[in-house]
Amino acid sequence: MNYDWDFGAVWAYRQMLLEGALGTMRIAAVAILMGVVIGALLATMRLSKLRWLAYPALWFTEFYRNTPPLVHFFWAFYALPVILGVSLDPYAAAIIALSTQSGAFYAEVFRGGVISVERGQWEGARALGMKPHKVLRRVVLPQALQRMLPPFMERSFELIKTTALASTLAYSDLLYQAMQVNSITFRPLEVYTFVAGIFFITLLALSMLAHLLESRLSRASYQTAR
Repeated sequence: MNYDWDFGAVWAYRQMLLEGALGTMRIAAVAILMGVVIGALLATMRLSKLRWLAYPALWFTEFYRNTPPLVHFFWAFYALPVILGVSLDPYAAAIIALSTQSGAFYAEVFRGGVISVERGQWEGARALGMKPHKVLRRVVLPQALQRMLPPFMERSFELIKTTALASTLAYSDLLYQAMQVNSITFRPLEVYTFVAGIFFITLLALSMLAHLLESRLSRASYQTAR
């Protein structure tokens, strides 16, 4: 099949697509920041020996890990306002859906990083007279952070891709703006190829930065060990 590609029609509406890309970056950045806070809180609760703290955190994380992301968007936009008696715009609903979802996954990343540090290192540091908070800060976290980085970045990449679901709430992200451009130009191949290219370039750049950071942390850890 011969197809006459014409990206000029898409380029003519680059301003709309740029606004959509900025909208995607905005909700992704806010959701990652809020997700880190929620994840750290949930991980702390999961690591607690108090069941009334650990169990609710476990149920929260399991709920979000075992339900479709799209359901979270619809629930935040349609159900949550009814329950709380408030009105949520698409941006607020998307932030709530993304941040709570990412928080549940980040919680497992943080918890896994902490418990991956051998118990003997905790006990050895305590035997040297270090207080618990110093053990955590000087012994456990430096090692845990290095182990957390790959899954943390992987989850963050997934979150950025999941932002495309915000278009189902009529939030003007990149995909929503692309759909508007497509309805004007009737060039779906060019429009969605352009969108895929933007996501690919963005995530590739972030992936390269993550590998660079991981390499620097590994070198720093090696030099400290020596």
